[in-house]
Amino acid sequence: MPIASVNPATGETLETFEPLDAAGLEQRLARAEEAFRTYRTTSFAQRAGLLRRAAELLDEDLESIARTMTEEMGKPIAAARAEAAKCAKAMRWYAENAEALLADEHPEPADVADAGAARAYVRYRPLGAVLAVMPWNFPFWQVVRFAAPALMAGNVGLLKHASNVPRTAVALEELFRRAGFPEGCFQTLLIGSGAVEAVVRDPRVAAVTLTGSEPAGRAVAAAAADEVKKAVLELGGSDPFVVMPSADVDAAAATAVTARAQNNGQSCIAAKRFIVHTEVYDRFTAAFTAAMGALRVGDPMDEAVQVGPLASRQGRDEIAELVEDARAHGARVECGGRRPEGLDAGWFYEPTVLTGITPRMRIHQEETFGPVATVYRAADLDEAVALANDTPFGLSSNVWTEDPAEQERFVRDIQAGGVFFNGMTASHPALPFGGVKRSGFGRELSGHGIKEFCNVTTVWIA
Repeated sequence: MPIASVNPATGETLETFEPLDAAGLEQRLARAEEAFRTYRTTSFAQRAGLLRRAAELLDEDLESIARTMTEEMGKPIAAARAEAAKCAKAMRWYAENAEALLADEHPEPADVADAGAARAYVRYRPLGAVLAVMPWNFPFWQVVRFAAPALMAGNVGLLKHASNVPRTAVALEELFRRAGFPEGCFQTLLIGSGAVEAVVRDPRVAAVTLTGSEPAGRAVAAAAADEVKKAVLELGGSDPFVVMPSADVDAAAATAVTARAQNNGQSCIAAKRFIVHTEVYDRFTAAFTAAMGALRVGDPMDEAVQVGPLASRQGRDEIAELVEDARAHGARVECGGRRPEGLDAGWFYEPTVLTGITPRMRIHQEETFGPVATVYRAADLDEAVALANDTPFGLSSNVWTEDPAEQERFVRDIQAGGVFFNGMTASHPALPFGGVKRSGFGRELSGHGIKEFCNVTTVWIA
């Protein structure tokens, strides 16, 4: 079955691609194996030069790349430009810092002597071909945040991108090729999800990283574990956004809108559950609801539009079902809660705020991948922490408080891979990114991310 690129704002099929057949897939796996043999011996300076060139090309092609992303998955064009620029920034950051991050580590001389060695050190060596199974929501950034550190470490990359962004997947391979990376160093595999397990199990694939849904993560992790291969998973998130009495409530409400509606609400690290202390609940909820209801929904190519379509009809329908289930069980719809009028061709949904959430509602436990926010009232700090942790996910969290003691309490007790105070969660190449619980394991970005796909080698010399 062809892999189709469909514009979610119009439902129009833009282009179709034939998936790789068995021979084509074999050729690419063999090419990756061959490329690794020589690429692993290149210097950091050589790799950095190639990655900097990729960043330059990304800057030059920013407008066309942004347009491709918007046409394939519906993010507002301004957000697409920002995503492309962020990718170039991450490439330059790893080009600049990878050698220092992976420098040999030398134990204390006394410990070396106690180990019976004249010399001993730790060296980080590449593993081989890393398979990346990537999602559609940040179709360039998700790939670059794996590819930049993996390539700088001396690995080679195989990309199985989401099937609804094939043009972006092809553009990524072309970008690295034009930058001068040797043939086979970065390849896109246009295959369906049913072909992924065989690639994970192929002995030429050394490790796998996946960003996506929990079911997809379970399947890939199970195959990798069965083959005793390293895996890094970044799965779903249902991040809390906690507002305490000492917060700047107006700033919190304004930031909350961006935190929930970014990328049309389709972000694992978007704030989804807004937990507000009773002393400031009414003020926050009124400001937040008014701002969410005022967001402009429409054609994502329009510079003034703030919320575009959901990436797929299925995604739009799933969001609508969660809202209807909550409404049926007594939730109050403060704004939105339906498809917008006059936008029947695409997969649009109004920015929505729900209150009165109870555990009986599906939305209390399930991830909302769209512009729908749930607001909870917390009586005190203890209840705020309990509500924040009342989710199977643990990706990141946002907390608004100026009280140092409260900040320490949230750092100690929130079950998440990140705690962002008086702002919103965002990824940066210098900071580790990942979660706990059903949000996955392992880390991307920073020194932690680049070391995930390295052989941590102990060198002992008598």
